[in-house]
Amino acid sequence: MSNNRAQQQLGPLDEEELITSGPKCFTKSFGCQPTSTFNCYGGCLGNYSISLLLQILALTLFAGLLLAILAQVSRGPSLQELEQEQSKQEKIFQELNQLKTRVDRLCRPCPWDWTIFQGRCYFFSKSQRDWHESVTACQEAGAQLVIVESAEEQSFLQQTSKSKGRTWMGLSDLNKESEWRWVDGSPLSLSFMKYWNPGEPNSSGEEDCAEFYGDGWNDSKCHVHKFFICERSAASCST
Repeated sequence: MSNNRAQQQLGPLDEEELITSGPKCFTKSFGCQPTSTFNCYGGCLGNYSISLLLQILALTLFAGLLLAILAQVSRGPSLQELEQEQSKQEKIFQELNQLKTRVDRLCRPCPWDWTIFQGRCYFFSKSQRDWHESVTACQEAGAQLVIVESAEEQSFLQQTSKSKGRTWMGLSDLNKESEWRWVDGSPLSLSFMKYWNPGEPNSSGEEDCAEFYGDGWNDSKCHVHKFFICERSAASCST
């Protein structure tokens, strides 16, 4: 009775709507219009998953690109830092040039490696040569193999050369045996004969060149390599 009453309450349009109505898809925005419940939810969820996957992939690519840019920026200095570094280097270069100019203007009576004593410049060699080579080396430096001209100079040269070892001076008797002359041609003064070591010069075995040795002078073979002393006038510095 109740069933018949319910059927009577449904009109033709109601019955058609009830038959044709079924599970509907709530994601029509994705273009899903399936014919069954399973196909509806399966298709809609599939399309939604693909879209989400594409969005995640795009975000991942963007994040990777951003990290690459940040890494590149962190590795290299900025333009401002480069400009600051260049400015700093230019300033240092200018200061060095100014310092060089001031040093060049300094007046030195003797070259850097030379020693000044009583208005004369002396170079004490660091290498050894024979007597003739020593003469040439001094000449090339605008000087001469040293000539002793005073007791003070003799004391200075003797003490300095003593710490180095046997050292050539500009004295020899090459032109005439037992006639000792300096490299400028001037003869050895008798007052300087006292500087020979005891028993010297003995001219033993053609010992024709003089050297500083120990506490005095000694004659030696000219071809032997020894240290040597060059001498030149000191430059005058105007104030």
